[in-house]
Amino acid sequence: MRQKFVLGRYIERDSWVHRLDPRAKLTAMPLYVCILVFADSWIAAGIVTGYSFAVMRATNVPFRTFVKAAKPLRYLMIFMFVFQMLLIRDGPPLLDWGAFAIHAGGLRQAALSVWRMAFLVSFTAILTFTTTPAKLNQALEDVLAPFKLIRLDPQLIALTIGIALRFIPTIWDEAQTVIKAQASRGADLRELPWREKGKMIVPLLIPVIVGAFRRAEDLVYSMEARGFQLGQPRTKYYELQWKTRDSIFIASFALIGAVVFTIT
Repeated sequence: MRQKFVLGRYIERDSWVHRLDPRAKLTAMPLYVCILVFADSWIAAGIVTGYSFAVMRATNVPFRTFVKAAKPLRYLMIFMFVFQMLLIRDGPPLLDWGAFAIHAGGLRQAALSVWRMAFLVSFTAILTFTTTPAKLNQALEDVLAPFKLIRLDPQLIALTIGIALRFIPTIWDEAQTVIKAQASRGADLRELPWREKGKMIVPLLIPVIVGAFRRAEDLVYSMEARGFQLGQPRTKYYELQWKTRDSIFIASFALIGAVVFTIT
């Protein structure tokens, strides 16, 4: 079951993307989000798609893994597509069904929205696929260091985000355990109609939430037993080193962004 949910997992491979400084990848992802937002034409979308596929291929992570990362949002994508396709009345009409009409502009915006959502989830998953949780937390602390100026503790923020990322697959496994337990008692969700599945949400959520709190409590005890204290000086097992390839990686995103902004 763990293989079905890949978001937030580290996948060990030998690639130059894995060897990049995690701070470079953290900086590149907001740039990529901005690129997706500004890409408002099919030419720009094609350029971004080609660049995204090239970086994904360079990670040596199977492409189907990136598809799995976006798969949980497939129903949201379908809803977005249908909603925008029917409500945006821009451009020449393609089909007219009385109260419902499909216009060329609405179909275009719907397709671009789904494209943005798919690549937003699948491409940014590179961050966790190619970076160990320890290095990601360390990079977060460095990137969020300016927050000290407004009296926010970057170590606390990085720790919170790191624990949240680690708990994503843990909670998923907890939910799968509960689903299997209910199926062994004759309540198999896969065989129930949609209305009955809705009634099973509460019996499913309660043990999952209780299990999550139990695991969080165990984590607190483990950290306290190891003498962890926020704000105390800490040594680093791995020193991050910014290299030329990291600057080139950031520059490639800036270049793609400039091209997309010019085309759009």
